[in-house]
Amino acid sequence: MKQMTFADAEYAGKRKQTRKELFLIEMGQVVPRSAPNILTEM
Repeated sequence: MKQMTFADAEYAGKRKQTRKELFLIEMGQVVPRSAPNILTEM
């Protein structure tokens, strides 16, 4: 077994994001989390 490099160690901790996670990240940028609270307080 070969020795793990720093790049290998960094990449080993990452996993591919699911479509749901990507969607939620994108929507969080479009609609701030405080915006839905404004609608319910009216």
